[in-house]
Amino acid sequence: MVQAYILIQTEVGKASTVAEAIGKLAGVIQAEDVTGPYDVIVRAQAETVDELGRMVVAKVQQVDGITRTLTCPVVHL
Repeated sequence: MVQAYILIQTEVGKASTVAEAIGKLAGVIQAEDVTGPYDVIVRAQAETVDELGRMVVAKVQQVDGITRTLTCPVVHL
């Protein structure tokens, strides 16, 4: 299982609706609207890195109101 944090910037005033919509997607563990340089932080998981990438591109980035994402895979050193 691969997990990642997805840092999301949204259009002004869209953070809570983006977080709510993403929170309903399969593979999303948690989605929170936050303050700072990013508006929403998501923790997601998938079976492989490729599946995680497909989820981000095909599902997460398609949510209305998102302007930019940054995916940070979790590593265990």
